[in-house]
Amino acid sequence: MRQLSATLALWAALTACAQAAEPITLGLNYPRTGPYKEEGLAQMRGALLAIDEINAAGGVLGRPLRLSSKDTASRPAKAEKNVDKLAAEGAAMLFGGSSSAVAIAAGKRAKQHGLLYFGTLTYSNDTTGKDGHRYMFRECNNAWMSAKVLGQYLSKTLPNKRYFYVTADYTWGHTSEASLRQATATDNAAQHASVRIPFPGARLADYQDALTQAAASNAEILALVLFGEDLVRAMRVAKDLGLTERMQIVAPNLTQSMVEQAGPNLMAGVIGTEPWTWRVPALEKSARGEAFVEAFKTRYEMYPSSSAASAYSIVQQWADAATRARSLDSEALIKALEGHRYTLLKDEQQWRAFDHQNLQTVYAVKVKPRDEVLKDPLKQDYFEIVDRLDASSALPSLAEWQAERRAGGQPLTLQ
Repeated sequence: MRQLSATLALWAALTACAQAAEPITLGLNYPRTGPYKEEGLAQMRGALLAIDEINAAGGVLGRPLRLSSKDTASRPAKAEKNVDKLAAEGAAMLFGGSSSAVAIAAGKRAKQHGLLYFGTLTYSNDTTGKDGHRYMFRECNNAWMSAKVLGQYLSKTLPNKRYFYVTADYTWGHTSEASLRQATATDNAAQHASVRIPFPGARLADYQDALTQAAASNAEILALVLFGEDLVRAMRVAKDLGLTERMQIVAPNLTQSMVEQAGPNLMAGVIGTEPWTWRVPALEKSARGEAFVEAFKTRYEMYPSSSAASAYSIVQQWADAATRARSLDSEALIKALEGHRYTLLKDEQQWRAFDHQNLQTVYAVKVKPRDEVLKDPLKQDYFEIVDRLDASSALPSLAEWQAERRAGGQPLTLQ
């Protein structure tokens, strides 16, 4: 009995010490305002859920986690200043971004502070391509992975069609359009025209002008290389011009919040890609993923989106790497992450060593008709998964990656 009492006393003392230990700060650099704010809110929700779960299990290295967040407004200069502020607060790791320009800029500033930066929604090939470095890890897929699975599906279902591209004028838009053109054999700009939309700060007139040009073309597929509220605004103009009836709308990267903002009636039939939806865990037979869906649904009374899943996964993966490395040191964590294979919310994923791109399955999705969406208890069953592609067949090889780096005058290894 005395031994049991002593054991309980020791356990209580250790628990008290852990609770009293100085918290580890994680810095979320995300859009709370601006055109991508809904994706930012989802990241916040996913990160908080992961932190609470980790703290309930004892924290990381005996210390609890806390979250400090800053609003980027999807502007790179603001994101860089946020990195400086979060570093000054003593953040051990930074993550976030729904704009590739933001993630790239913030990641480079984080490197100056010796801090790891995990990109959540940053689909530009440049993030882990020509702008990649040792301190940047990208959790989501890149533009080429999206284009591969989208091109695979479109080639089977809508072959030999004429495209018209409306593209956000920054790194994500540029690399997404280029990748989709290559994947769909629509490289000839004379046959498959393109108009660029300012980002950020596009006006309604910009969308009207671009989509009026699309309406005057003989294109059969309208590729809206836009994201967040920009896609929603373009869809409303496209509806007014009758384009949603006469053209197949394609959006390379879709999210749950985009459909919610526009409404499933407007978005019905739009084809795009997602690295994750709340139905993926059941498809991939992931018990951990299904538990995440239930926990998120219980807490927030909604299904988790890919934005939420990305932030949740990043926090969990950083914590796992710190535990395995027994350190918060960035160099130790880089070694623990590079080449690491894991299964979390779907099938197996891997942090590729030479570019820090996350290898994972990517899904082609189609927005369901409104009456199908409304059958779901939460009225959020937006996506039909119509195709999937394993990352091993979707990513550039080491030789291709190095050729791109060489062309851009970058070192052939991450620095």
